[in-house]
Amino acid sequence: MQVDHHDLHQEFPDMADAIDALKAGNAYFTRLIGSYNRLTGKVEDLEEHDMPVADFTLEDMKKQRVKLKDELYHLLLAFRAGQASVTK
Repeated sequence: MQVDHHDLHQEFPDMADAIDALKAGNAYFTRLIGSYNRLTGKVEDLEEHDMPVADFTLEDMKKQRVKLKDELYHLLLAFRAGQASVTK
């Protein structure tokens, strides 16, 4: 089965600098991205190996991943906004 990979750098390629900066300097962001990566790995492994799992379970995992990605995205936006206000 063809599996789409959801690495955060692939999801937000224009924010690679902000992702790297936050990973290096923000413990909360680092924890969130770790949770996102672990959950993404589990989902991709289930899909790639066509492992038996209840549809509800897989969908719930995907919903959790979307919530994490949304929170990460908002942290990235806030970081960028903070940088923009500093450089003005």
